[in-house]
Amino acid sequence: MGVSQFATEIMRGTGWGRLRARVARMTRRDDAEDLLHDAWIAVAEHTPVAQNPAALLARCAANRGIDAYRREQRIGRMLVSDGAAPADGIADDGPLQDELLIARHRLERLRLGVARLNPRTREILLMHRLEGRKYREIALDLGISQSAVEKHIARAMAELAEWMEHW
Repeated sequence: MGVSQFATEIMRGTGWGRLRARVARMTRRDDAEDLLHDAWIAVAEHTPVAQNPAALLARCAANRGIDAYRREQRIGRMLVSDGAAPADGIADDGPLQDELLIARHRLERLRLGVARLNPRTREILLMHRLEGRKYREIALDLGISQSAVEKHIARAMAELAEWMEHW
């Protein structure tokens, strides 16, 4: 029986919709249409001789559904056996490569900007931002007023903002 005769037999015996519904009942899967289509392609390539072409096609589609189910279960077990939730093994929550590259360039630009600052202003900014020290502590350590520390940090932030803006 040729492919066209096979198709005629299937459409005469049962329509595609009824066949899809049968595959959905047999497999209890939402992708019955895809399973049926894949089975149709596989069966049509071999031009089978079958007494009931619709039953052959339904059984092939159901077997594909069973294979898909087993594959999904096997993948699920592999992901869970790692001790992680299944979604953790699939999705990467990290930044994209282009985002990393942009961040590195911005950081390098910021380093250049900090290097351009007045040495005293740079020292005060780094004491505050990197060491987490308070204005009062910095003023006591350097022997200057708290107001002077505030002015140095304000100047540094303004210069860095302008430097980064014109990048």
